[in-house]
Amino acid sequence: MNKSLVSKEARLPLETVLLLVAGMALLITGALLFPIAEGSLSYYENGLYGLILVIFALQITTLGKTPFGDVGRSIPLISAGTVIGAVGIFTCFIPDTFSWVPRLLLFIFLAPGGLVLLVQMCLSRDKLHTWISLGGALFHHLIAACSAVYVMSILSGLLILRESLLSTRATAVAVLAFGASVVYLAIVLRKVYREYPETEKSSGGEIALSTDQVLILFTGILLLLLGWLLIPVNLGTLPFSGSAQVGLLMVLIALKMLASGDTPIGTFTRSWLVISLGMVFAALGIVSCIIPDILLLPLMILVGLINIVSGVVGLWRILAPRLKRSQGPRVKGPAILTRLFVAQLVLNVTTIMFGLSAFVATLIPGLVLGVILSVNGGILLYMLYILVILDRMQSETRSSEAPA
Repeated sequence: MNKSLVSKEARLPLETVLLLVAGMALLITGALLFPIAEGSLSYYENGLYGLILVIFALQITTLGKTPFGDVGRSIPLISAGTVIGAVGIFTCFIPDTFSWVPRLLLFIFLAPGGLVLLVQMCLSRDKLHTWISLGGALFHHLIAACSAVYVMSILSGLLILRESLLSTRATAVAVLAFGASVVYLAIVLRKVYREYPETEKSSGGEIALSTDQVLILFTGILLLLLGWLLIPVNLGTLPFSGSAQVGLLMVLIALKMLASGDTPIGTFTRSWLVISLGMVFAALGIVSCIIPDILLLPLMILVGLINIVSGVVGLWRILAPRLKRSQGPRVKGPAILTRLFVAQLVLNVTTIMFGLSAFVATLIPGLVLGVILSVNGGILLYMLYILVILDRMQSETRSSEAPA
């Protein structure tokens, strides 16, 4: 195997990662709409809408990029992105409930949002006018890619609002074209950021959450919602889409791999091998979100294995250093590190229990599993709180040690 595929950094910006996953979701949806039109496959519309809302939310919270333009990340923006993500998660999990809410949100984000971005591109001095003056094939591709995405975004928003505008087959073609334009833009942006690194804007703003921390935030919220929803689901008072649940979990696992190389067995260099595996995971999750039950059993087994391995590896990582230190003189560390250790311990144990439940359904009753997942989500959010405090403490320490 080529060593560069395994060890060389792929240099894939986060914006490109999110665009690739969004483009893949659209391409897969467009391809599947043809057999859906023939009646050979069922279609879970809420699964697609919820997934796209989650991707929008991740783009807002990690990059400060809204459907209407770039803004600095702030507490209100992070809060809005989190609420949008929660709506997307709820939309995925609960069929035919408040379906007008995600439909209205997506229409606003895609149609008016696409129109605003198109006007901004044409009128802003640092966009179309600058790109034309710089010239070259790369910026011509950038103009074409942005224009295609914005125009297809407007059309897609109108189709979401009025599904009867086109037949199912014509809609499939439009969705395929939208997906292709998003992937095209992702590829062009990667080349632009590689040749002109200064054009890659940081998320900035008053919030200093890293990409990993934002993904922890989303995973925590997802598990909290899932845990709470499993209680009425097991009491028979709410419908539930198990395939969308495992599908969304797979997409979030894939995004961790694509964004930072964080896999269930550890963090690795974001090589093309890791990127390829992440894209496969994302594709499986997308299909599971859109087509009910088609991949439910194999993905439940895969998610179960991932959680068991992740939990066992996590326990080894935090316990092995403690076992080594126990052989030497005891040194009392800061209280916040002890709290982090306890949180990691509880998180890894509950992660293993969740993984085992995928194999032995009778091991953990549904109501108890809901409580376990809620605890898991709550611990993740608590860990995020501790990590933010530790980052702040390190920044203060560096500032105090810096020469005046």
